[in-house]
Amino acid sequence: MTTKQQPLNSGFGATTTTREALGNTRLDGTVAIVTGGYAGIGLETTRTLHAAGATVIVPARTPDKARAALAGLERVEVEPLDLIDPASIDAFASRFIASGRPLHLLINNAGIMASPLTRDARGYESQFATNHLGHFQLTARLWPALKQANGARVVCLSSRGHFFADVDFEDPFFLKRPYDKWVAYGQSKTANILFAVGLDARGEAHGVRAFAVHPGGILTELVRSMSEEEVRASIENSNKVEPLKTPEQGAATTVWCATSPQLAGKGGVYCENVDIAVMAPPDATIRRGVKDWAVDPKRADRLWSASEAWTGARFNP
Repeated sequence: MTTKQQPLNSGFGATTTTREALGNTRLDGTVAIVTGGYAGIGLETTRTLHAAGATVIVPARTPDKARAALAGLERVEVEPLDLIDPASIDAFASRFIASGRPLHLLINNAGIMASPLTRDARGYESQFATNHLGHFQLTARLWPALKQANGARVVCLSSRGHFFADVDFEDPFFLKRPYDKWVAYGQSKTANILFAVGLDARGEAHGVRAFAVHPGGILTELVRSMSEEEVRASIENSNKVEPLKTPEQGAATTVWCATSPQLAGKGGVYCENVDIAVMAPPDATIRRGVKDWAVDPKRADRLWSASEAWTGARFNP
């Protein structure tokens, strides 16, 4: 399999901050949507884009909490959205499309991790439904505004957790196999990367480029479903690869993918530490780089077709 996963030697690294990744780039007139942009690395992403002049819309499952976190920031709009609720996604997207604005940046940042088995109203496992299918449907509904931007970028937050599992197309929702919260998380993060690969292939002709991002190990609200023992073990495992990051460092790769001229003409790649990541060796014992199953165009196409069937969402030409 040929691969686009060729590092650029960007000059940045694991300790790069959002401000450093952005550099002198100004975003005046830019419209951005950051899901979950009111906590953790999402909040830092919102702050950085806003400071550079962008108008940022933050869809939030808990709008009051989001407004409190974003108080005092002009040009930041909070809207209700629950990624596990298809009707909520459609309502949010309809409001945005009705505004007539182009969408220059879509940051699919929100997610859940290692949660107990729960299902949405369709019977879909919640981590896959929230992390992948919710963002797939959201992006599809916002597709006209992305094309209208004449040069949009979509950033999908993944994780080195994609090493845990490929997408199981035979039983993605754990209807037959025993539920494992880490396998479920892993396949949702693999799906995030495959979605970026598929979206970039379809969006390039319309000026829409897509990227997948591993932010690094960061202690945020994402660990809320984990026990203290699990959190400690996660920190130890993360530190085997690299030290934990601050939110400012964790959001740097997102900001770089969304704004950097170094990525002009590129897309459909998985990035970490503010550069395009290497391919992980098949026998890798350290979770660094990207697994081949996550950037396979054929698997991306298979996931795309399945996601259309699961959500009923289509990307109209």
